[in-house]
Amino acid sequence: MFRLDNKTAVITGGGSGIGRAISLLFAKQGATIHIIELSEENASQTITEIEAAGGKAFAHSCNVANQAQVVATISALEQVDILVNNAGIANIGKADTTSEADFDKVMAVNVKGAYNCIFATVPKMKGKGGVIINMASIGSNVGIADRFVYSTSKGAIKAMTMSVARDYIHDGIRCNSISPARVHTPFVDGFLKNNYAGKEAEMFEKLSKSQPIGRMAEPSEIAALALYLASSEAGFITGCDYPIDGGFTTLNN
Repeated sequence: MFRLDNKTAVITGGGSGIGRAISLLFAKQGATIHIIELSEENASQTITEIEAAGGKAFAHSCNVANQAQVVATISALEQVDILVNNAGIANIGKADTTSEADFDKVMAVNVKGAYNCIFATVPKMKGKGGVIINMASIGSNVGIADRFVYSTSKGAIKAMTMSVARDYIHDGIRCNSISPARVHTPFVDGFLKNNYAGKEAEMFEKLSKSQPIGRMAEPSEIAALALYLASSEAGFITGCDYPIDGGFTTLNN
């Protein structure tokens, strides 16, 4: 079950964190992986690990916010069966403390980046079918303090998912989104180091316990859900958002 043999998967932000875990798991299950990163160096360790295990993987230097670059990168691929829009950036701030520059930057990467990849990929899937998985967030379902533009961008991703699922259902293209709560990635460790120097352990514990289950998710757990949605076993699923949040959305009250 859950094999991806003879499938080609494009994964944005596949060099670290959740994207890396998805890349490794999809490769293990038989897919050929194409990682899109701003810098190919960011994907090198993931590529090396996949190849060492006997898989096939390639890195592409591309800014997802630049449509011309995205179209050129994806058009050069012979086929695309799976697209995972995982690349994203975060920002801390409320509506009145988020600068215009920060707002534009987050929206360009998180929203326009996903649109650009879908724009370039859909023509390759039409007539053949395919799967698009967008990384949303619990921020698209509940209010999270000091995450104004990040939550805004992820709300757009959730709506984008429903729109794409509706528009291309008769082309055999399925589109779903995943909404994680906090996931223990290098980004989290860097965030704690930069903002809570000397109190990293204390803040990590606090953030972990904000999920009712008492911990953060592991990237591999998000990857497992992505694998299911990408597989033929999920062939009846489209236009859905999947919270994977340790009870945060429904139990945190």
